[in-house]
Amino acid sequence: MSTTLFDTAPDFSQPIAVLKHCHDRIRKQLQTMQNLLGHLPKHGADAEAQQAAQAVLKYFNKAAHLHHEDEEQNLIPMLQATAREADAALLAELVPGILAGHQQMDKDWSIIKSQLEQIANGASSTLSANDVTRFCDTYAVHMVVEESNIAPMAKRLFSAEQMAQLGSAMQVRRGITPDLPISQVPEQQAAPSNNTVADGVVLADLRLDYGRASLTEHDVLDDPIAQFGKWFEEALHAKVNEPNAMSVATVDADGKPSSRIVLIKQYDSRGFTWYTNYESQKGQQLRANPHAALLFFWSELERQVRIEGKVVQTAAEESDKYFYSRPVKSQIAAIASQQSAPIANRELMEINYEAAAAASGEHPVRPAHWGGFRLDPERIEFWQGRRSRFHDRIVYVKQADGSWVKERLQP
Repeated sequence: MSTTLFDTAPDFSQPIAVLKHCHDRIRKQLQTMQNLLGHLPKHGADAEAQQAAQAVLKYFNKAAHLHHEDEEQNLIPMLQATAREADAALLAELVPGILAGHQQMDKDWSIIKSQLEQIANGASSTLSANDVTRFCDTYAVHMVVEESNIAPMAKRLFSAEQMAQLGSAMQVRRGITPDLPISQVPEQQAAPSNNTVADGVVLADLRLDYGRASLTEHDVLDDPIAQFGKWFEEALHAKVNEPNAMSVATVDADGKPSSRIVLIKQYDSRGFTWYTNYESQKGQQLRANPHAALLFFWSELERQVRIEGKVVQTAAEESDKYFYSRPVKSQIAAIASQQSAPIANRELMEINYEAAAAASGEHPVRPAHWGGFRLDPERIEFWQGRRSRFHDRIVYVKQADGSWVKERLQP
């Protein structure tokens, strides 16, 4: 007979097994809370009670929410994109309850958390049996539904590539660098080449099969600016890394393109606004050719937005308003830097900054060469990644009268 000395956990190559392992750990913490209900009246917030409360707090504060995000942001959207007929109908029935369960458990946890914190530091020995019972019962039913329906469906429907995608997303969420799948390279291609990235991974094989959501002509709003706002809010809610970062592509007088990442500062019915040095490379190119293309890519949501149009400078009043809203050090940096111009070294940059700071004092003045650009959109495309590179693309094109016409594009 063999007994394991530690609690073994599946690795992320088995993401559904990892989710079940999370459930098992949750059950242990729920049992600890129930044990506390019996312990506290007899022994108060003694060292054992404090240790138990600390263990429960640590798990539900740091780990449990990751499990919910695994389901909400990866597992459920992937199933919704994959399931058909009876499976799709079952998901439509179950998912609202699962999401409502997450919200209820988060609400109940906030109540129990404050009680456990008092117990953990020995300040109180009160733990509400009603609050604990409600929390435990909600979790118990929730986990049974997932283990009886969601997990078996995922194991049955997901391809190996989808399982790898789910496992990788779960690793990233936990701050773990996922292992990239290594494709078998034929022997005659085994030597390193310009197409090999690292560790035998072939550049052409670096791909993910998207499956979080879909996009139809009926899903989008009639106004593309409003639709952008809707997606932008969803990116904020999903905690996308720098959702306001966009690529700005411009073309010089000779037709040579260049692009860079900037941060959008405003969007409204007039267009999309960012601020920069008018003498920078992009400023000079926009003087020669006042047209640009913007690109937002939100990988966590498998979405991109492409925007094309004519660019104008913002009014001086608008540039002033934004400039003076910036931290003083950022204002001084805008004065000190001749953006895109060569300079000998970093030390000279620092000298220029100190000189600008000394001259500006506590109230820098916006230089005439610094201000805003606004792109007035003529074409806006919303792209949603889908399985097998069969993506959804909905484009809006502005008409002569200012109205918008939308249509689907082939991937």
